Amino acid sequence: MTGAEDTRILLADDHALVRRGVRMILDSEPGLTVVAEAGDGAEAVTAVRAQPIDLAILDVAMPRLTGLQAAREISRRSPSTRILMLSMHDNEQYFFEALKAGASGYVLKSVADQDLVDACRAAMRGESFVYPAAMSTLVRDYLDRVRRGERLPGRLLTTREDEVLKLIAEGHSSKEIAHALTISLKTVERHRANILRKLGMRDRTQLTRYAIRAGLIEP
Repeated sequence: MTGAEDTRILLADDHALVRRGVRMILDSEPGLTVVAEAGDGAEAVTAVRAQPIDLAILDVAMPRLTGLQAAREISRRSPSTRILMLSMHDNEQYFFEALKAGASGYVLKSVADQDLVDACRAAMRGESFVYPAAMSTLVRDYLDRVRRGERLPGRLLTTREDEVLKLIAEGHSSKEIAHALTISLKTVERHRANILRKLGMRDRTQLTRYAIRAGLIEP
């Protein structure tokens, strides 16, 4: 039973075994209670709309909407909900994208048993959390870029184009994409043309490779 002061947590991961293990870690801690689970990013967004959620823990790579896409949507719809990204990837690009998407922290699944509870507590205090092994590397790399006058790469695609690209890379037809996103077939084709033009690519194979590199789908 959830206590009055417990942090209400949404746990989203497309692997049931991962959710079970993470839930055991969280539910064993006083003041932390998992009140909802989701198997993909779209379900996570729906869950946040359905009930009060204090903290959403989102896997980076999920079907339909990735954790990053879901984080952007949750940040927009429910600004009071704190967000943590959970990932198997020790990846700088994912980390910076997570921050831009509104996440308070980034936790590796391989050390979730050590770091996740601390990350949850930090997020609810309004603080950021980065897994300790990555902090010095990330800060050093960021400062080196600033000294060289470089800018961190911005997003090439819009949020909607990211959604279309993900579904293309997963093998969905234009008709299926139109139905999934509730847009017209003509709009899907326009997005596809814009994506190819912006990325300088010609076919689905190239788009799929890009989607993997960008963390939209898993290899």
